[in-house]
Amino acid sequence: MSNFTQTFKNVDDLLFKDSGADSEIDYIEQTSWVLFLRYLDALEQDKQDEAELQGKSYNYILDDKFRWSSWAKPHDETGKASHHLEMTGPDLVNFVDRELFPYLADFKKLHSDNPKTIEYKIGEIFSELKNKVRSGYNLREIVDMIDGLSFGTSKDRHELSHLYETKIKNMGNAGRNGGQYYTPRPLIRAMIQVTDPKIGERIYDAACGSAGFLCEAYDYLYQRMEKTTGNLKILQENTLYGKEKKNLAYIIGTMNMILHGIEAPNIVHTNTLGENIRDIQEKNRYDVILANPPFGGKERTEVQQNFDIKTGETAFLFMQHFIKSLKAGGRAAIVIKNTFFSNTDNASVALRQHLLETCNLQIVLDMPQGTFLGAGVKTVVLFFTKGEPTKKIWYYQLEAGRSLGKTNPLNDNDLMEFVELSKSKPETEKSWNLSVSEALEATYDLSVKNPNKPEEAPLRAPLEILEEIKMLDEETEGILETLNELVG
Repeated sequence: MSNFTQTFKNVDDLLFKDSGADSEIDYIEQTSWVLFLRYLDALEQDKQDEAELQGKSYNYILDDKFRWSSWAKPHDETGKASHHLEMTGPDLVNFVDRELFPYLADFKKLHSDNPKTIEYKIGEIFSELKNKVRSGYNLREIVDMIDGLSFGTSKDRHELSHLYETKIKNMGNAGRNGGQYYTPRPLIRAMIQVTDPKIGERIYDAACGSAGFLCEAYDYLYQRMEKTTGNLKILQENTLYGKEKKNLAYIIGTMNMILHGIEAPNIVHTNTLGENIRDIQEKNRYDVILANPPFGGKERTEVQQNFDIKTGETAFLFMQHFIKSLKAGGRAAIVIKNTFFSNTDNASVALRQHLLETCNLQIVLDMPQGTFLGAGVKTVVLFFTKGEPTKKIWYYQLEAGRSLGKTNPLNDNDLMEFVELSKSKPETEKSWNLSVSEALEATYDLSVKNPNKPEEAPLRAPLEILEEIKMLDEETEGILETLNELVG
């Protein structure tokens, strides 16, 4: 077990014992704020060292009293860590609750003129969070453990970001509201491979949750692009954009992107559906949209007024937002309930018509039951390009060959064939092409109906089975008689 893994496990054990944290969601929330401040300290130290090498001075983001090296792991006059100077027990909790958090929360007001900076992100995060660890002795142990983590190399940061993703996944598995934060990463990676974003394109997720799509898109682009200063700046500052309504999801998404190497993530804490889609201008549009919007929610009437097709279904409102937010020629990959294809209510029919008439719906990926742990719904992924109507759709029915669940989750190998076949869109036992003219009836029904799946052999009649058993018995009896004669 690595140092990172053991540390995360030990922190969870302490949080489990504490009266203030009682679920996986609380565990990741409390780990996040301590981890963030430790990361910020390492980042500031790196910048200080870099400035010194260049003969420049560095202005720290935080005042001395609130730096990690002052309150979390204080040092004496010789520069050595001093246990005697450390706060613990009630003193530590009082400092964190009454001084540290209010100081950091004020950054939101102080830097409101520039929301893209890490200073503003600090303010937003600590405006939404509160310290739930009630025992100052537990908090002291947690701080000591997180202090022992190394952020020094890209390998360290990669392992840490991977473990943070694992914690997000565990939170999703834990039930309650956790499932909304986690889309299986193999599915996200397949969606990105098929849409194939390029450096210089702007990528957007209007319901970004834990920012899984944005983090995976970052990794995809980073691995493939030329590592020039210009490209790195574009990837850091002008490529990945997200919006998120829920407080904790916003914080986890921001933290996840920071751990992946994005210093000041372009995630806005807002209710996307509160924006009128008629106000979206060309400058607000994106080249690539990747998303798994929440479904099953019901939006109020005043929110529905922001959309041309009125519906209470959250996911259908997001679909209108996505289409409006795509540039002409822009590409999207969106997860949605499979009932989107067959619902006969006016809003569903109108939305399918709008999609087919304004976008080229090229691919439908039909996902198996159990893809999303804890959610008993069947989903499809829509791959479309904006700007020309749909003429033909290629469907692919994913079969994992096993029941998906916590112990058997979706993996990258499950999606390899789909990614490969999506380039040529052939007819196979799992895939087929549908001419849209066949679907353009009154309801625009696009239901997943595989015409190429081999028919299963019909069940045999009981008498037929009995006859076969009798015949096999007779054959067995004949073989035994032959053997007896040979032995005799």
